[in-house]
Amino acid sequence: MIQEIYIIDDDESSILVFRELFKNDLEYKFISVTSDKIDVALKNIPSMIIINEDAIEVNVVSLCKRIRNDEDNTITPIIVVSSDSDKEHRIKILQESVEYYIKKPVNVQYLYYTIKNLSRLLTINRRISPLTGLPGNVQIHAELKKRISNKESFSVLYLDLDNFKAYNDVYGFLNGDEIIKFTADTILKCVHEHIPNDSFVGHIGGDDFIAIIPTLNCEEICKSIIAYFDLNVIKFFTEKDAEKGYIEVANRKGIIEQFALTSISIGVVEADVGRFSNILEIGEVGAQVKHLAKSVMGSSYSIDRRKNK
Repeated sequence: MIQEIYIIDDDESSILVFRELFKNDLEYKFISVTSDKIDVALKNIPSMIIINEDAIEVNVVSLCKRIRNDEDNTITPIIVVSSDSDKEHRIKILQESVEYYIKKPVNVQYLYYTIKNLSRLLTINRRISPLTGLPGNVQIHAELKKRISNKESFSVLYLDLDNFKAYNDVYGFLNGDEIIKFTADTILKCVHEHIPNDSFVGHIGGDDFIAIIPTLNCEEICKSIIAYFDLNVIKFFTEKDAEKGYIEVANRKGIIEQFALTSISIGVVEADVGRFSNILEIGEVGAQVKHLAKSVMGSSYSIDRRKNK
């Protein structure tokens, strides 16, 4: 994936330095923009913005503030390179959520690895769900592999929502996102209330979640998640639909179908020491047991308690 990095300076003196420094790193593309054309950079949502303070005519603090206030660039990393050594000046810049302030004269190797390492951190952060803030599949797989490798006993909860597509069809994707965030918060709350240490909650994608618990006894956690979810999910429905207990959706043929209100299903795999040799085996059993849970109307859980032979 190409990393587009915008260099902000008014005399375009910096761009050649960066292009030479990264000439062997083909995944980086450096683009020079003058400070009065900052909108060009913001519109393209760059991977990173580097400001050469000595080569701009505008106030650098105001420029950083403008970048941070842009809705699409609230998390775009900013590096300011400057010869100004005044401590208060540096603090004012960093207060605008600027990641790095690099003082001139610049050590080119320091600059090179600062950009490389910040890019690496961005890549890692992209593995986190932007909607829920929970770890994604890379971290989920690593967590499962670690526990198997360490010969730990643990349980894996596979959770997803029932009739969620019908909800999206009626209420729209934005409201659907709110239920996804509520589900993530519910799982985190209930898991951490019961076992605050060494538990892991991840977002597989869509309405699919996972929790890894350092115990083979997690029935109370399942009950807690279901109780809290069912009590509070009602607020995402209109009063009329909540009273009916179902929503109506037209299928592809235009026929109205009734779907129960959104519920949560939990399939639990008890992974005692030695039962599984890899994460694929856990996933296969998890799919089976979650299917059992989803075959029951409303929120429910099902636990696979088969032991290692």
